Order: sequence, then C-alpha cells, then structure tokens
Amino acid sequence: MICRSDIANLKTDIGERIGQKVIVKGSLGRSKTFEKEATIEKAYPNIFVVKCEDNERNVTYSYTDILTRAVQVDVFDGESYNPLIPPVITTKI
Repeated sequence: MICRSDIANLKTDIGERIGQKVIVKGSLGRSKTFEKEATIEKAYPNIFVVKCEDNERNVTYSYTDILTRAVQVDVFDGESYNPLIPPVITTKI
C-alpha cells in the first residue's frame, strides 16, 4: 500500500535531482519494453517531467508510476546508474 509519506519522500528525492541524467524503463504491454536516457527537467505536485535525449521530447510520469513499479528510474550518480527506489526483497518464511 502506498502511503502519503512515500509519495512525499519521492517528490523530495526527484526535486533534489533536477538536471541529473536518468534511465527510464517500463513496459508497453505484450512483452514490449522501453528504455530511454533522459534528464529530469521539472517536478510538480503530481507529476515530474523528463526530457528524452534521443528525440528531445518531454515525457511526464506520476510519482505513483514509480511507487507501483510501472516505471523504473535509475539515476546517474557520476559513476553508475542506481535505482531511485531499491528493488523489493522478498523472503520466504
């Protein structure tokens, strides 16, 4: 379940990373996926905007897209790309 605090923390994280390079990965359905290099342009209360490097277009995503894992965002930290949200670790009891 997504909490308001999760969304608020994610908004803050993305707001602090404006101007950084990212890789956005997601599914287009029917086993088709996409992966784009982009730069975080702006962050708004409900969405954030990335500018794709291949075609210079702006694409918007909601914070819930990331929290529900519909879209994965990897941020470039100067050396490598790291996921914005760590992967879920499941343990069997």
